[in-house]
Amino acid sequence: MLIEAISVIPQVFAPYLDASIMGRAQKSQVFSFNAYDLRDWTHDRHRTVDDAPFGGGQGMLMKPEPIFEAVEDVSSRGDAAPYVVFFSPCGTPFTQEVAQRLATKDRLLFVCGRYEGMDERCYKLADEVISLGDYVLTGGELAALAVTDAVVRLLPGALGDDMSAQDESFSDGLLEYAQYTRPADFRGMLVPNVLLSGDHGAVDRWRRESALERTARLRPDLIDTANLTDKERSFVDSLYAEEVDVVIGQGGD
Repeated sequence: MLIEAISVIPQVFAPYLDASIMGRAQKSQVFSFNAYDLRDWTHDRHRTVDDAPFGGGQGMLMKPEPIFEAVEDVSSRGDAAPYVVFFSPCGTPFTQEVAQRLATKDRLLFVCGRYEGMDERCYKLADEVISLGDYVLTGGELAALAVTDAVVRLLPGALGDDMSAQDESFSDGLLEYAQYTRPADFRGMLVPNVLLSGDHGAVDRWRRESALERTARLRPDLIDTANLTDKERSFVDSLYAEEVDVVIGQGGD
């Protein structure tokens, strides 16, 4: 996969993407990454990429001319046109499902905004607009890095164990099960006995129930859309019933 980004600070990508799993994935040619400086498509001596918004208001907006030229120029390189992604609070919420869909693309091009945003006409270039969450970042570079990380780890060969990406939070619509390592007794906090039993079937069952319990407790919104068996839904219902019983029992009368 080829992943590219257009930014006014392209140097921010390398420190992260050249390290650890992302760095090894690049060396193994699982993916390649190119960052472009948006100012290379400006035509004034100040290399201006922003201007004041019509109608007044705070801050500056990114101008459409360099963004259009940059996206059109970069897109024309290579055999296949990229799938162009912009970032905005107005976009599609980024989820593991979106990451899985993006991982099927041969080429991604991220366009990173700055300042107070960009001229609305720029979004005409986007195949998709993504929101990382209901908060505001200084620029789109962090969003592009987060999406790149989430997508690359799904590519074959990116992780040392290709099953790792299939056994994580959200891979099946649930949070991941609780995990433990040595020592088995740390400050009186004990690892569940089943994990020390050597019974792989029992461990698998415990992990599934742990994932269900954690999701029901921490992210109950995910339960409604998770792919659960009738037995698993009954288990979740029993957890909710126990929680109600505890609350009632604390009433005092």
